[in-house]
Amino acid sequence: MENVYLHETERIDDLLTKNMKIIQSNEVFCFSMDAVLLSHFVSLPVQKGKVIDLCTGNGVIPLLLSTRTKGNIHGVEIQARLADMAKRNVELNHLTDRIHIYHDDVKQASNYLTPGAYDVLTCNPPYLPLQRGMHNANDHFSIARHEIKLTLEEMILVSAKLVRTGGKVAYVHRPSRLADLITYMRKYKIEPKRIRFVHPNIKAEANMVLIEGIRDGKPDIKVLPPLIVYEENGEYCQEIYEIYYKEIGGDKTC
Repeated sequence: MENVYLHETERIDDLLTKNMKIIQSNEVFCFSMDAVLLSHFVSLPVQKGKVIDLCTGNGVIPLLLSTRTKGNIHGVEIQARLADMAKRNVELNHLTDRIHIYHDDVKQASNYLTPGAYDVLTCNPPYLPLQRGMHNANDHFSIARHEIKLTLEEMILVSAKLVRTGGKVAYVHRPSRLADLITYMRKYKIEPKRIRFVHPNIKAEANMVLIEGIRDGKPDIKVLPPLIVYEENGEYCQEIYEIYYKEIGGDKTC
C-alpha cells in the first residue's frame, strides 16, 4: 500500500480479503451494510464497460465494484471532505487507472459527464425527505441522511440522463420509499426489473430494499427471495457471512 495523507481523526480499515484498504473517520459517514449489499446486488459487465456511482461518499462502492468488473468506474460526491477521502482511497488501492472521483453536485453531472455513456449506475442516496426526521448538527451526517442537496426524484432524473438505453440502474433505499422509487423510475423510463427486500431477522419487517431497473426496458418485475441478515441465534445468515467474510474482510463499519 502507498503512503497516503491521513487527517487527524482518520484511520485505515481493512476492506476486502483481496488486500484492499479504506480510509474512514467517525466525523463523517462511514460505509455500512447497505453499500456492501448494493455493490453485491447490482448486475455488472465483467470484462469492460463504464460504471458510475452517485453520492459515492468515501468511495466504498467504486472500490467494491472494482473487484467484480474490469470496466472503468466513476464516482460523484458533493461533499469536499468525502470526495477527497474517496480520491485518497482510490490512490491507496492503486486504482487510479480505473476509478475517477468527481467532486461536484450530482444534479449537474450530465453537464460534465457524457449523457447516455454509462452501462451501469449505482446510488446509495440520502434516505430521509427534508421535512422528516431530526437533522444532525454535523453537516456531513445531515447531507448523507436527508435530501438536503439531492431529492429522490432528482437522483432518478440524473440516472436516466447518464445511463444508455439498456443500461442497468441499481439503488438501495428504505422500503417506505418503494412506491416513490418505482413511480419516479417509470416516469424517467427506467423500468424496474429486480427487487429484493432485506430483513434484520425472520420476524422483522424489511428495513432495506434493493432495486434494479433497465433504461427503456419492458415491464417485468421479479421479486427475489428476501435476504434475512441474522439467524435466530444472532449470527449472520450464510449469505451475509459469505459476502462479508469471503468477499470483504469483516464488518468494518464505524
